[in-house]
Amino acid sequence: SEGQSIEEAIGAQVRALRKRQDMTVSELAGQAGLSAGMLSKVENGAISPSLATLQSLAQALNVPMTNFFTDFEQKHDITHVRAGEGLMIERRGTKSGHQYQLLGHSFPGDFAYEPYLVTLSKGAESYPSFRHEGMEFIYILEGEVGYRHGNKIYPLKPGDSLFFNAQSAHGPDELRKLPLKFLSIIVFQRDS
Repeated sequence: SEGQSIEEAIGAQVRALRKRQDMTVSELAGQAGLSAGMLSKVENGAISPSLATLQSLAQALNVPMTNFFTDFEQKHDITHVRAGEGLMIERRGTKSGHQYQLLGHSFPGDFAYEPYLVTLSKGAESYPSFRHEGMEFIYILEGEVGYRHGNKIYPLKPGDSLFFNAQSAHGPDELRKLPLKFLSIIVFQRDS
């Protein structure tokens, strides 16, 4: 992204974060208190958003505001997250009692990587209908689950893993033994 303006870099970042959370333009605009037209202009780099606008968007996306500048700044090529210090993220499924801890940020390049520690505690509900771009790898650390991908259910125990195309509906369907903890690594191609 040589010669990209700061407005274009921020816009691309906002769009990528919105898509990653499976939100439409109108959903995000509504949560951030903006019009859909205004959000489109921000995403297209057509306007220079105010700090107040960026703050509203950051809150609606549940990310630190600095995330909007990451592609514009020089990034380091390592992330070190100590036990228990991953960033808590709201994703679809959070309301069903699924807890997501982001264990590192993506690096510049054609692909984005998102490593999560996912925990389902007592009272969590099944949520077999996730769909998003890219590929996903999951590795079970604790508990037992019937994990659905498309129309097939895979019985998983600690040490088991699945690697799949994330565009098919997927997710924990039969919660056989809680708490359930698994590593989820999502990889997808960035919008060029």
